[in-house]
Amino acid sequence: MSMLGALREKPIRRVVGMMSGTSVDGVDAALVEIGGSSDRPELRLLAFENRPYPPAVRDKIFQLFRPEAATVDRVGYLNFLLGEIYASSALSVVEKAGLRPEEVDLIGSHGQTIWHAPQLCREDGYPIRYTVQIGEGAVIAQRTGIPTVSDFRVADMALGGQGAPLVPFSEYLLYRREGETILLQNIGGIGNMTVLPAGAGPEEVYAFDTGPGNMVIDAVVSALTDGQAHYDAGGAMGAKGQVCQALLELLQKEPYYTKPLPKTTGRELFGEQYTAGILAWWKENPIPEADLVATVTDLTAWSIASAYERYVLPGCRASELIVGGGGSYNRTLLAFLTRRMSAYGVTVRTQEDLGWSSDAKEAVAFALMADRCIREEPNTLPGVTGADGEAIMGKISLPMRRRG
Repeated sequence: MSMLGALREKPIRRVVGMMSGTSVDGVDAALVEIGGSSDRPELRLLAFENRPYPPAVRDKIFQLFRPEAATVDRVGYLNFLLGEIYASSALSVVEKAGLRPEEVDLIGSHGQTIWHAPQLCREDGYPIRYTVQIGEGAVIAQRTGIPTVSDFRVADMALGGQGAPLVPFSEYLLYRREGETILLQNIGGIGNMTVLPAGAGPEEVYAFDTGPGNMVIDAVVSALTDGQAHYDAGGAMGAKGQVCQALLELLQKEPYYTKPLPKTTGRELFGEQYTAGILAWWKENPIPEADLVATVTDLTAWSIASAYERYVLPGCRASELIVGGGGSYNRTLLAFLTRRMSAYGVTVRTQEDLGWSSDAKEAVAFALMADRCIREEPNTLPGVTGADGEAIMGKISLPMRRRG
């Protein structure tokens, strides 16, 4: 029997999922056991680890966010370099779980997004949407000896989808409830919301990017500290400030917040140029540094609450908003968000409140998506991404041999 055929027959699979988000903090790696049925998978987290990118590598990745700097040689080099880094991360989390690589069945790696362009373009007569994730799957497979699924988004975009958000697929399988509407809010570099209506079928689930998550907060803090801090740890800086309503109201005018669904966004909109505009305003309208951080923190909270009011509340009323991602550790952001959502009668909780892990959530999602790919089962929700149909996302790289 072939390697993949044998894997499909196993009632329980051990899978490493890996994720590196728009904040470019490093690689999240989660090792899980997956059993149960396709409709109701049963997952057990065996180990989780975050490995920060080396500072020099992080700088090189950030250079690729600017098209004029993302030359083919740099993209090619970083693609293979990140493959090596992801392979090392996968092997590390396997070791942390007390296992050997040959005892693990599969790896699913999202890779590092360097460009995402979901808007339809017909410049040359074809309907083109495109995206670029780097972190070569073939390198991961050869270094670990474990079959690897990578480059997920492109299959959805080939079917006319936005290629994002993808995590709602796993959220639907793992979090849906019969009697109440649940919101799942990830706050990574970008914020994204998944809406699980009470008793929803897969076609009723929808999701979208709410706007900036940590990205603008991180960039402002980095600028204010001359790069000494890359994020507002625990929300400490923001907690010392007061929200500047004039600046907040100005930022709320960004057209993205009122765009119709489906919609996604990223560093192309809320990256360096966006933050530069905020800092330029600040130089002309000096306010305390803590107030500036508090204001961009509340912008994220407002964007989430505004999205709920605009895109969810007209159809159904939610009971809970469950927050995951790095933003769930920003206590100031959570306080702003709790205040804003309480106005709608929505309780804010974190993944930890439910016994899950905010850090591991997205990595676990890509483990589940990789498992579905290998089993030749759809692993996306076209109603969420806007695709013309279900896709089996992911490119499979097989190792030359299993190491043992």
